[in-house]
Amino acid sequence: MYYSGLVYEENDATEKKLAERMAELRKEKGWTQVKVADSLGISAVCYLHYEKGQRVPPLGLIVAVAKLYDVSADYLLGIAQY
Repeated sequence: MYYSGLVYEENDATEKKLAERMAELRKEKGWTQVKVADSLGISAVCYLHYEKGQRVPPLGLIVAVAKLYDVSADYLLGIAQY
């Protein structure tokens, strides 16, 4: 797949913001990575990769994370500030 430089940079920033917000929200709740992974029905190792920005979660999981933390997907992706 071809990305122009600008689109690729924006996509990279969005993926980084997603990882940061996932970690931030989990810590605010005082939850462990294992607890969140169990709530999402995935392995803790898989969740760790998402939170560290080593992998990008599928769209359905992004929606599940947004519902879990009662935030919008736009917030998780860094599009909205709340």
